[in-house]
Amino acid sequence: MRKKISLIFGTRPEAIKLAPVILMLKRDNRFVVDVCVTAQHRSMLDQVLDVFDINPEIDLNIMLPNQSLAEITSNAIVQIDKYLERSKPDLVLVQGDTTTVLVAALSSFYHKIPLGHVEAGLRTHNKYSPFPEEINRVATTHIADLHFAATEVSKSNLLHEGIASEKIFVTGNTVIDALLLAKEKIEKIIPTVPGVPDEILTGINPLIVITGHRRENIGRGFESICKAISRLAIEFNDHRFIYPVHLNPNVCEPVHRILGGYNNIWLIEPLEYLPFVRLMSRSRLVLTDSGGIQEEAPTFGIPVLVMRDTTERPEGIRAGTVKLIGTNADTIVESVRTLLTDPQQYHRMASSINPYGDGNASRRIIQHIAKYLFASGDP
Repeated sequence: MRKKISLIFGTRPEAIKLAPVILMLKRDNRFVVDVCVTAQHRSMLDQVLDVFDINPEIDLNIMLPNQSLAEITSNAIVQIDKYLERSKPDLVLVQGDTTTVLVAALSSFYHKIPLGHVEAGLRTHNKYSPFPEEINRVATTHIADLHFAATEVSKSNLLHEGIASEKIFVTGNTVIDALLLAKEKIEKIIPTVPGVPDEILTGINPLIVITGHRRENIGRGFESICKAISRLAIEFNDHRFIYPVHLNPNVCEPVHRILGGYNNIWLIEPLEYLPFVRLMSRSRLVLTDSGGIQEEAPTFGIPVLVMRDTTERPEGIRAGTVKLIGTNADTIVESVRTLLTDPQQYHRMASSINPYGDGNASRRIIQHIAKYLFASGDP
């Protein structure tokens, strides 16, 4: 008898990391696949679904203008509860640490439906950094039945929190599976990067890609980050700085106020997935406060400097692909300067092996799901 799996997600990162799992599940005749999106990130989510040709069975479309976290949570829990009551899956699968993940976990528990958690075990051990993601993932851990940890470090975190070892499976990170699929696509049809002249992407001047949106950096943190970038743009005037700016007004305002008007800084709209993969693959260095790019960029041999005080991805730091530098402007400038002027330091980071996976995480996850769901007999 076929088993029904509901995949519930709402943001672009979740869609990217679940896309290869969804595509593989849909090719497996042991399963009925139900994709339910909350559309926590409406436009950015839709872009990723289009890239991978995924059509959700259910679109809850929960977002309203200027909602607080509490309002998003309460709206989502009502809608997901109703969905699970109708759908009655054999397993719910979530990814990561968003509000959608926490709510889907709670709703699954209320309906006594087993829960699988992809990318389980990330921790900073600071409940306000990242906010609210750290608490979202900790709470989800203690509801989940299957924990798909990307690395041994994540597994160790789960074990220290009392999760039974037989419920934890180290699979690698599905973001690498998705990135390899995207790489194939951009090699066949090269996407344009809106806002960036193609001669910049194909020219000889080095590119530095910047991303930033963390709630904990809003305010003083973003002011400092932008001041550092402005100093770097002056010092390294032969480099091209490309910054897809997050739509949050609290991010847009300081970025455009401080960085607007430089002839070697491009402040562009948020990019769809494939154009961003092309831009990232062309870059010499990534400056970020984001999570997934810490895992993606090393696949292309690109060093990542993380403008945060904590990271839930210490594997990259230990492997040498990532360096944590905080938001102090002087520290950011000095860290970038070192990489751009010291070939040995740059090569050391660029040549380190990506610790986040080999592109087979989705296959491993599905194998473990099948063993769990068909434990009482043959599929």
